[in-house]
Amino acid sequence: MLQDDRYRQGVCIWFTGLSASGKSSTADVLARLIVEHGRRVTVLDGDVVRTHLCKGLGFSKEDRDENIRRIGFVASEIVRHGGLVVCAAISPYRAIRNEVRGRMEEGRFIEVYMATPLEVCEQRDPKGLYVKARQGILKGFTGIDDPYEPPLHAEITLDTIVNSEEENARLIIGLLVKQRLLDGEMKTPLLKA
Repeated sequence: MLQDDRYRQGVCIWFTGLSASGKSSTADVLARLIVEHGRRVTVLDGDVVRTHLCKGLGFSKEDRDENIRRIGFVASEIVRHGGLVVCAAISPYRAIRNEVRGRMEEGRFIEVYMATPLEVCEQRDPKGLYVKARQGILKGFTGIDDPYEPPLHAEITLDTIVNSEEENARLIIGLLVKQRLLDGEMKTPLLKA
């Protein structure tokens, strides 16, 4: 058990990467592991947030920035109140990600870059979005005809080709424990299906 309560302080784990890079699936595994370490966690998934909090926003640069700004505001409130939040959103533009980081105290924003190559994301393409973008049906699609700006100083960069979702989630857990943002002891046993 840690001697202080630092591991109970608020923190935002912000996943960024192309569509189909593994953000949501890794975030889901991470959330389960965080609970097993004795913390409650809120997950803000970009697709889910768009249907509720950001309904009506389009995909112009301004609307994409506003979408991320809204997710960032909710995340910063959770962190300010001592909560742990996992955000999984493409968040293609560096400036708005940095703006969100700036809403939180130093050390309370952990940027996770899903460094999955475009060609791998296109092969995965569970929603068929890349195919539609390549056909010109979807305009302004990140990675095809709209830019994705990779982080310059992400706290952690994950390889989704070599590592499984579970392995990547455990790398993040290791970082959280090392930074004393999460207790290293498991509080609940792993549940087997």
